Amino acid sequence: MQNLKYKKILLKISGEALLGTQQFGIDPNPVHNICTEIKKAYDLGVQIALVVGGGNIFRGVKNSSKLGMDQASGDYVGMLATVMNAIALQSELRKIGVECRVQSAIDIEKIAEPYIRFKAIRHLEKNRVVIFAAGTGNPFFTTDTAAALRAAEIGADVMLMAKNGVDGIYSCDPKINTNAKKYDRITYDDIIVNGLKVMDLTSCALCKQNSIPICVFDFNLKDSIIKILNGENIGTIVE
Repeated sequence: MQNLKYKKILLKISGEALLGTQQFGIDPNPVHNICTEIKKAYDLGVQIALVVGGGNIFRGVKNSSKLGMDQASGDYVGMLATVMNAIALQSELRKIGVECRVQSAIDIEKIAEPYIRFKAIRHLEKNRVVIFAAGTGNPFFTTDTAAALRAAEIGADVMLMAKNGVDGIYSCDPKINTNAKKYDRITYDDIIVNGLKVMDLTSCALCKQNSIPICVFDFNLKDSIIKILNGENIGTIVE
């Protein structure tokens, strides 16, 4: 533990990471794989918090317009989708021996604790993984912003942004342009000024304001979290 580069982390997982081979919903295979990687860090004694998106079930801006729903209502539906994903992750984590709590920014006390900052910190100190669900609890804010906000509130050493099949930040989409340049290190301002679409700009600004480094990496790489904790050059570092 003493030799690790980071001892308290906030891991942001997209809802799409839970899709697997499905078009919609939650695939148990990627859920198990994600939780297995988290357990490796958990077993080292690292304090771990998660924020999960809901795009595998409902994406606020995209789906609300299709349904003729206003964006605020769509965003609230998206928040409920993140709660579903959080419960699925909690169930799998507990199954493999990881103590875990879900805290929701929207009151839904039958299935999740309300978000209370000091209670979340106490859970982490007791070596429990904490999953923050329902984003910030407000419409018009993404789960990227929720991740940056919670990282600042709990005093995380780093925010890890797990991507699917993309091993860092590129000058443009590497899946479209094979000549896209990968950055090993980049500044917060580079993302904001150049409009790089790796994360919500509000979340980037929050991390800059609170001096929280961001590591963008491919979660499909085996032992990726462990390698980052050990200081290996994985993905792209933003600071």
